[in-house]
Amino acid sequence: MKASRFAAMLLLTTLAACQPRDGLLLADGSTVGTNEWRGQWLLVNYWAEWCAPCRKEIPELNRLHAESSEVTVIGVNYDGLEGQPLAELVGEMGIEFPVLVADPRARWGAELPAVLPTTLVIAPDGTLKDILIGPQSYESLSRAVQATSEI
Repeated sequence: MKASRFAAMLLLTTLAACQPRDGLLLADGSTVGTNEWRGQWLLVNYWAEWCAPCRKEIPELNRLHAESSEVTVIGVNYDGLEGQPLAELVGEMGIEFPVLVADPRARWGAELPAVLPTTLVIAPDGTLKDILIGPQSYESLSRAVQATSEI
């Protein structure tokens, strides 16, 4: 009994040591540190495969993520997919921004979105500034970041 308990503790300690302290697992198997987002606007977008407005919005999010040095877009699959199914779906849907495996909304005290797509607008200081409900365009996303930076 003691040997199996020791083995389990050793395994858990080893697994914990392999994870970065301030890192989040991405759909592609890599990790990203939240310190990489400091000083940037962060748009946390909730999407699902079955959500037609989400599919329409993804190219807009891709464009903003690629073109803005002040904004980072990250995705969260609403259905909670993980592993290979999530990685494959990200590719199939043409998502070019990082997609998290775990939902980070608790960091900002946000509730699970009732409508998709939903995007959390996080200020460079890490505070939740706005919640955008429904599909957004490149322009509306850009305006949301600009409007909240003036507050």
